[in-house]
Amino acid sequence: MKWLRRLIGPAFIFYSAAVIYWMFIGFGREIHTGGILKYNLVPLRTVLLFLNLDNGVALTDRIINLIGNIVVFIPFGFMLPLIRNRLYSLTRLTLYAIFIILILEMMQMLLHVGSFDVDDLLLNMVGVWAGYRILRFSKMNSEV
Repeated sequence: MKWLRRLIGPAFIFYSAAVIYWMFIGFGREIHTGGILKYNLVPLRTVLLFLNLDNGVALTDRIINLIGNIVVFIPFGFMLPLIRNRLYSLTRLTLYAIFIILILEMMQMLLHVGSFDVDDLLLNMVGVWAGYRILRFSKMNSEV
């Protein structure tokens, strides 16, 4: 299964490019240089907003925000430990993922293509941890 391990690197590069596209260009986003910076530093504020059925937010927007922010980071938690053996520890992977996600969230805010939302960080980390668990419990892990 060494061939599979060799495919993980290029797959991770493709995945990373897709995440960057989704976060900075996808959904009709445009980079702006002015305006107010948007951010949410209150944990679970956005999550609770999207779980409230009476707020007028479309179901599609709820799914994209809540489930999308989790699902999109599952490959991160699955592939990165296969590429970097030092990140095989859940603690190290968590610290590395938080660092990367914080940079991405800050860039979204500073480029005015989105906001810095602590809830996005939390949801993304659920995805990272799910990917890590899939890796740890998969039969493929012992073969890679």
